[in-house]
Amino acid sequence: MFWRDDLKKHEKLLFHGAKSKIDGKIDIHRGRHNNDFGQRFYAGESYEQAISFVSGFENSSVYYICFNDDDLTCKRYEVNQEWMMTIAYYRGALDEYKNHPVIKKIIEQSRACDYIIAPIADNRMFQIINSFIEGELTDEQCKHCLAATNLGMQYIFVSEKAVSQAKLIECCYISQNEREYYKNIRLEESKLGANKVKLARKQYRGKGRYIDEILV
Repeated sequence: MFWRDDLKKHEKLLFHGAKSKIDGKIDIHRGRHNNDFGQRFYAGESYEQAISFVSGFENSSVYYICFNDDDLTCKRYEVNQEWMMTIAYYRGALDEYKNHPVIKKIIEQSRACDYIIAPIADNRMFQIINSFIEGELTDEQCKHCLAATNLGMQYIFVSEKAVSQAKLIECCYISQNEREYYKNIRLEESKLGANKVKLARKQYRGKGRYIDEILV
């Protein structure tokens, strides 16, 4: 709250969960290539959200980031077909369609900005997206299943300019009790989300289009 009280115009307080620690400055060229939007730097809107993704690691920590979005271009995603396909591409599930004009345009747009604001997709959500890519779900079924497992929004720093306007201002190491607390919360949320997904699959069965009908 103290950090938020001191924020100036165009500044936002973001959080990054790290399995250990960040050495040096923020680097968009480190990390896994198969993240939601490829190899870029990711941060979330809440402290609790950041902890939940690293609570299984013994030396995990949460970094506070002051981000100034002045004079930066932003690409915002919602839970829709474009978002689903973008994540599927970067997570390596769209190789069959990677040269399709629709996919090429989607990926081009995901890099024609300084930073991205998008819904978070964890591994459980990616399994739902993969069911859409495999032709098991329609786009409507997939969209509503994903909306039922809302994890909040994430910020992805795409350009060096965006990173230059993001400052690490504090690091909090997470105690064992705190890690266990948030692991249990996430487990309960996963159970609730799984039930919502089952209902969404049934309610929207037969509605929407399959992947091979979209990318013809």
